Amino acid sequence: MGVKVRQKVKGQGQAYWIFINHKGKRKSVKVGDKRAAEQLASKIRIKMKANDLKISDNKLPTFKLFSDGFMDTYSKLNHAENTRKSYEDMLRLHINPVFGEKRLDEIERKDIKRFIIEKQTGGLSANSVKIILSYLSSILTEAVDDELIPLNPATGVRKVIGKGETKEINPLSATELNTLLKAVEKHLPEHYPMFLLLARTGMREGEAIGLKWDDIDFNGRFIEVRRSYSKANYSPTKSRKPRRVDMSPQLTETLLAHRKAILEKGLRLGIGEPENVFINNSGKPINVDNWRPRVFNKALKKAKVRKIRIHDLRHTYATLRIAKGDNIADVSNQLGHHSVKLTLDTYYHWIPGKLKNEVDALDDLHLSAPQAHPEAENEQKVSTK
Repeated sequence: MGVKVRQKVKGQGQAYWIFINHKGKRKSVKVGDKRAAEQLASKIRIKMKANDLKISDNKLPTFKLFSDGFMDTYSKLNHAENTRKSYEDMLRLHINPVFGEKRLDEIERKDIKRFIIEKQTGGLSANSVKIILSYLSSILTEAVDDELIPLNPATGVRKVIGKGETKEINPLSATELNTLLKAVEKHLPEHYPMFLLLARTGMREGEAIGLKWDDIDFNGRFIEVRRSYSKANYSPTKSRKPRRVDMSPQLTETLLAHRKAILEKGLRLGIGEPENVFINNSGKPINVDNWRPRVFNKALKKAKVRKIRIHDLRHTYATLRIAKGDNIADVSNQLGHHSVKLTLDTYYHWIPGKLKNEVDALDDLHLSAPQAHPEAENEQKVSTK
């Protein structure tokens, strides 16, 4: 609320604007240089205090009204279905109950800070609070772009959020992985192909569940990862780009046998050959929220292997390949990372020897006795003259 002076486009030579929010009405005026804008803003503030400022009736929308429009336009064009659902949940459960009925210009920085602190003290994790704040800030940024408000009041509020717990990488060793796969093959054979696929390709669980038979080239022994599946919806991969992953001979043979079993299952269910590689007893893609406790956690107990997440099979694939000296660029490509740097940053501790060879090379420098620094040696020569 009030009068603010700023540049819409920051930089030398760019014009300054005055943004006026007064009694639910808004107006923006292009002035020119900063000095002229400040002078005009001072006159407007005087009129506001004297209750003598008149602005055409152009009421700002409430946050809920604006966020509904945001979801119907910007979000539909730019967000994957799962992200949109996450936005909708955060708006419905957390943001709209507090800010929904406020006009955009009534939302102040202090209100957002109070909101964030209450969410933290109310039991939400720091990571959840960061997501809520990020969604709120994205919508307010769009309001700035639409010139409804001059500044985003959520900017900089993140610093009040405590540090969240970091999910550490928890891969299995080669021995642990073999133990797990043998236990699955013995006790849960129907699910062995899924476990082996995750362990041999590093695919994410959503990518594996979204896998279709048309994505697999058995002759070339590779898979085209084109989509992910979660909460009954398909979406693009995390990078929003398809990628190719190689299949080992063992995985190729296992999936061929699995295809035969799936065809028989489809005929029993009366659906013909299922489109998806991994299906439930209704012929639909697996629901990972059911598969995790019913199958994955059960397999860990049968194998007597320490508890890990499904995603740690992806980390297992990466760390086992890196530890045996495989090309880091190929590992990065197979994982679908946007850069080799991300792979290095994530799995640095599993690079064999790291820089140990460079340290060992110091033994070949024959530094048997300390040598005098050249400057010190010169000083000594000078002093003896």
